[in-house]
Amino acid sequence: MVGPEEGREPAHPSGAPGRASSGPGPGSAGRPPCCPYYHEAVELIGRRWTGAIVSVLIHRTTLRFGEIADAVPELSDRLLSERMKELEARGVVCRTVCPGRPVRVEYALTEMGRELAPAVHELERWARRWLT
Repeated sequence: MVGPEEGREPAHPSGAPGRASSGPGPGSAGRPPCCPYYHEAVELIGRRWTGAIVSVLIHRTTLRFGEIADAVPELSDRLLSERMKELEARGVVCRTVCPGRPVRVEYALTEMGRELAPAVHELERWARRWLT
């Protein structure tokens, strides 16, 4: 999968593509508006269990479905399947079917997904410091 569609502006927090919110403008009280790309990234990775799945794949590279499920034990198979489909559709994860009996399916981060590693590591460092 390639990056964002050509010429497409991401949806702003108001939900309208290319529209500024009806609130105060960027110069209001010296505060810049929320970056729509940042907002889209946080909404993608911040979905329930998605950050945990990405973190597991960063630390363990290529895993089968059951291995991801074992690494995130409270995650149901239904929700794991849903999240993996979303991450694959967005180009963060690639799914590889390995021939043989039985057929094996492996998941790995794409280049786009691997580039999340510094942010994930920093968030893990922050969490260990402040949330313990």
